[in-house]
Amino acid sequence: MTRSDPVIEWLLDSDPAIRWQVMRDLIDAPEPEWMAERAKVEIEGWGAKLLSFQDEDGQWAGGAFLPAGFDPQEWRERGQPWTATNFSLSQLREFGLDPSSDRARRSVELIGANARWEEGGQPYWQGEVEECINGRTVADGAYFGVDASSIVERLTGERLQDGGWNCERCNGSIRSSFASTINVLEGLLEFERATGGTQQSRQARRTGEEFLLERHLFRRLATGEPADERFLHFLHPNRWRYDILRALDYFRAGAMLTSADPDPRLGEAIQHLLSRCLEDGRWPLDWTLPGRVWFEVDDGPGKPSRWITLRAMRVLKWWDGRPSIGA
Repeated sequence: MTRSDPVIEWLLDSDPAIRWQVMRDLIDAPEPEWMAERAKVEIEGWGAKLLSFQDEDGQWAGGAFLPAGFDPQEWRERGQPWTATNFSLSQLREFGLDPSSDRARRSVELIGANARWEEGGQPYWQGEVEECINGRTVADGAYFGVDASSIVERLTGERLQDGGWNCERCNGSIRSSFASTINVLEGLLEFERATGGTQQSRQARRTGEEFLLERHLFRRLATGEPADERFLHFLHPNRWRYDILRALDYFRAGAMLTSADPDPRLGEAIQHLLSRCLEDGRWPLDWTLPGRVWFEVDDGPGKPSRWITLRAMRVLKWWDGRPSIGA
């Protein structure tokens, strides 16, 4: 892949949040070049726009998980709102805001001092109670330099017997869910990248991965049928939701961290990803989640998506570079 490739040109004709990842992950630009582009996330485009909505106390929309003054009727009628601190901070991580920047450091400090979870009033960086939320909190905390080890310890102790997680565990669930598991896995991976992880966290990551791999990322173990047809439809932003592209991108990142070879059980999901490529080499956005957002970062369902295309292309680049059988 080169800059002259039409799809690469289309990806680069975008926001700094997209461009720096294309430069790093797809065209192998020198590190000083993509780092310079990444620095623009704070001052240009989507990153700067999202930062402009931040409250003086470091939060977004006046709340940790829900906007201040939230009326449950809004969730019923318009969908879950995505403007509060938890989802805004995760989106800045996806954009690639430099965690060493003054703005990032100040935001983390203010959130720690002022944000409290609606569920129990505990400080933000102590974590909530639900596994999905805590997985994302660990990912954000580890990325932005916060000590998330106490939340990680809690998560490793909340695994179910099948190796994964379910945020309905506290309500009696004994089977892991795809969504809860990917949220926790992403957090454990970010923690491992930042700190090296612990023996317990690395083991938990392996069992969570096995939960997904045994199911080829989308099938029921008992019947082999798709656990949810939406897992095969590409979503962005994922928020807490699961699809196979999110899982494939996680396995790519994990393998690159540990120098592991791609697991052959990813093959079926890879074939589905290939089958969804449009004739012009781009991938479409299939659906988006309803609910309040600060602004849109895609052109809408049914249209080619730079985010989906970026993730698909870097997954396939990684997969195509795997050692051949017998090598």
